Amino acid sequence: MPIGDTLGVSVSGLIAAQRALATASHNIANVNTEGYSRQRVALGTNTPQFSGNGYIGSGVQVSGITRIYDAFLIQQVRTNTSANSQLQSYYNMASQVDNLLADSKAGLAPALQEFFNAVQGVANNPASIPSRQVMLSSATALTDRFHYFDRRLSDLNNGINSQLATAVAEINSLAAGIAKLNSSITTAQGANNGQLPNDLLDQRDILIAKLATQVAVTTVTQDDGAVNVFIGSGQSLVLGAQANALSTSTNAFDSSRKEVTITVGSISTTITDNLIGGITGGLLDFRRNVLDSAQNALGRVADGLAATFNAQHGAGQDLNGVLGASFFASGTAQVLARIGSNPNTGTGVVNASITSIGALTTSDYLLQNTGGTYTLTRLSDNTITTLAGFPGTPATVDGVTISLASGAINTGDSFLIRPTRNGAANIGVAISDTKKIAAAAPIRTSATLANIGSGTISSGTVTNAADANLQQSVTITFTSATTYDVTGTGTGNPTGLPYTSGANISYNGWQIQVNGTPAVGDTFTVEPNTNGVADNRNALLLVGLQTQNTLAGGTATYQADYGQLVADVGNKTHQADINRKAQEALLNQIIQTREAVSGVNLDEEAADLIRYQQAYQAAARVIGTTNALFDTLIATLRR
Repeated sequence: MPIGDTLGVSVSGLIAAQRALATASHNIANVNTEGYSRQRVALGTNTPQFSGNGYIGSGVQVSGITRIYDAFLIQQVRTNTSANSQLQSYYNMASQVDNLLADSKAGLAPALQEFFNAVQGVANNPASIPSRQVMLSSATALTDRFHYFDRRLSDLNNGINSQLATAVAEINSLAAGIAKLNSSITTAQGANNGQLPNDLLDQRDILIAKLATQVAVTTVTQDDGAVNVFIGSGQSLVLGAQANALSTSTNAFDSSRKEVTITVGSISTTITDNLIGGITGGLLDFRRNVLDSAQNALGRVADGLAATFNAQHGAGQDLNGVLGASFFASGTAQVLARIGSNPNTGTGVVNASITSIGALTTSDYLLQNTGGTYTLTRLSDNTITTLAGFPGTPATVDGVTISLASGAINTGDSFLIRPTRNGAANIGVAISDTKKIAAAAPIRTSATLANIGSGTISSGTVTNAADANLQQSVTITFTSATTYDVTGTGTGNPTGLPYTSGANISYNGWQIQVNGTPAVGDTFTVEPNTNGVADNRNALLLVGLQTQNTLAGGTATYQADYGQLVADVGNKTHQADINRKAQEALLNQIIQTREAVSGVNLDEEAADLIRYQQAYQAAARVIGTTNALFDTLIATLRR
């Protein structure tokens, strides 16, 4: 080989070793750089030269600097990062609701118990003004507890709105950064014969990984090196060097609720229901599956307490001798017409009222007019009920009666109905005068002292406090051992009625039973409970409401229904805690796997440094040897 060729081969080896040393140094310098992928120099032989003795090698060349990169592992890191962030966000929010509702001292259960203890106090001493004042004070404390819980849950909803705005701003910033790097990578790759700008690729991967903490993403790599990023159900967040912007918008029905919207060109689309993963997905998942149902369930307890307690209280008599007024104030079902960019076009105003407490669910409902067919969708399970005859005839579904108050509902119009959402916010104590607590029954019964048979009459119960003749006197006279006559206003004065011991006898909104064997001429009277200040019969019935299954289809008491809410939130929180810990372990494992492939190993780099240093020194020595040979040749020619 000519001396010049030897020198060229030596120089190529020197340059290759120098590039390898620089790359190893670059790896060591970035050992702690987030998302850095170690690099390696790719070497290849120069084109050999042909001689009469065959092809003679002409040295080495640096064909490129490659990234040690596994696309599958990177995608796994993104996917698991997104899932971990979602579960962590969901758990953080759910645990706040769990801690709020399950507090053994500040929860609703102790307040309910204190209230019914106070009602029992009135039942024990119905004429006592102090006992009645304690009952009113306990009722106020109970309603205040409802209000506190509702405010806290509403604060969480407002907090979600703020966090969504922050997440959207972060997503937009990251998307813009990815688009900018796409432009730089495409330019660099095109200007350098397809050689990849490794550090720019790492920077882009870091931004995509950060984006995955906010929302689940999918990526598609283009031939020019750009990466397109998609979110939701395929909405394009980044296309090449173009980033589309997200924003928060007002819910189509509820102005206090924020949604996420993407704008592509001039078209804006709400994508809230399509977003999963990341902090954003966790917030939306919590709002849908925990917060909304918790507010509705708490409202059902409040509405149920108010309705059933008021009904029994209205069947009693207060110290003034009049029928009991409503003890608790309560709100009405919430009906929200569609607003926003696509509002209802009709003038229809829809009313919804709770007509059966026991049939209430904790779901919201969507009323829609589709081509003249009215449907009501229970949003908790998407059960659809067709409302035959509506709006001409009111429709009742799940204890809620829906009617058209005024105007007309056009095709395409829709309404969101929330039967119990505001129950906890609206409950209050409707009376302030202790004398208005209806502890007594409005009627009393008696048997004439002259009766000679063994018949006895029960104390009677009120079945319809709204009956105008409830407190009219009624006399039952036995004409034989098996028949009786009834006289009194509102009874129709029937005669010769058949008698069965213990059978119900009902008139004027009350019901009594006569037991035993009355004699001919025996009489029994149902009359107003005049001066019944010491009567505790209605107070006892009010106390009994605590243990009656009045809610959830007649399967739950107030405390049991609230306990179900606490258990439901607790179970969801506990499951989220288990899932997030498992996901965190899985994420750490996949990150370690990625680091094993792409991360910098200092021991390996130190060994490479020695190897490249020796290669550099050897190439330099060849140059020195070549120089010595050249000097010898020159000296020989001079002789």
